[in-house]
Amino acid sequence: MYFRKERDGVTLFVRLTPKSARDMIEGVEATDGGRAHLKARVRAVPEDGRANAALEKLLAKWLGLAPRDVTIASGATSRVKQVRVSGDPEALAIKLSALVSPDR
Repeated sequence: MYFRKERDGVTLFVRLTPKSARDMIEGVEATDGGRAHLKARVRAVPEDGRANAALEKLLAKWLGLAPRDVTIASGATSRVKQVRVSGDPEALAIKLSALVSPDR
């Protein structure tokens, strides 16, 4: 699972590729170790937090949330990040499962 439900939201596991041709969510990918993460691309460069800010904005738009509800929790200087999304954990889990379902 590429996210974990928390008491007041969810934590997403994201692999970010900066300096891409466009901002987009590519789907979910499993690593060799069996962990899953959401693959995201942003046009921003990884300098002065620009790529992280672009990721927060992209995820907020993708989830239909306010940008203030999405923050980088860890991995600010790494490609692999944990992103905190505030809100009802059950509703967010349903939305996240539907957004990356094979039928989409």
